[in-house]
Amino acid sequence: MNAGDELLDLLALRYSVGPKYLTPPGPSAEQWARASDLALRAPDHGGLRPFRFVVVGDSQRVALAGLFARGAEQRGQTAEEVERARARAFNGPGLVALVARVRDDVPDVPPHEQWLCVGAALMNFMNALHLMGFGAKALSGASVSDPAVHTAFCGPGERLANWVIAGRPVRAAHPKAGAEASAVISGWRMDQG
Repeated sequence: MNAGDELLDLLALRYSVGPKYLTPPGPSAEQWARASDLALRAPDHGGLRPFRFVVVGDSQRVALAGLFARGAEQRGQTAEEVERARARAFNGPGLVALVARVRDDVPDVPPHEQWLCVGAALMNFMNALHLMGFGAKALSGASVSDPAVHTAFCGPGERLANWVIAGRPVRAAHPKAGAEASAVISGWRMDQG
């Protein structure tokens, strides 16, 4: 078996791992940077680089929890839901925000192509974490649309796309049902219109 086949076999074992199955340590600054370097290998028509990653350090989780809780309160959630929102800031030993900057003023690179780049960057980032021995999961929820959270993470023209949590998995990841390639690939037929 050649190195490429071994790498494909390793990538075939990558599944999302939820926060309750992740333990410390999370990625180091160098490991986050290495994953970001791989994210830069995503197809990027026009070289716009419509994404960036923001690491939330352990000492910053309390502040983030406050933002999450205030947002839940402003949305009229119950006290129990507010506490659940607060707790989400502590999901996973490592936490990163994926920030997108998708522009509509680049005629040669329409927004949908830029979003494809953001998604490809996310996948490369998560594949890199997997190959370094981490479990990871992309999460969204109400926090990505919350105005205060947006202000805390985004500059002009940017949008918080999602969160990535990462840590050491405590159990093997499990594929989702129906995750066979035959469900998503076929040959082209002229009559498929």
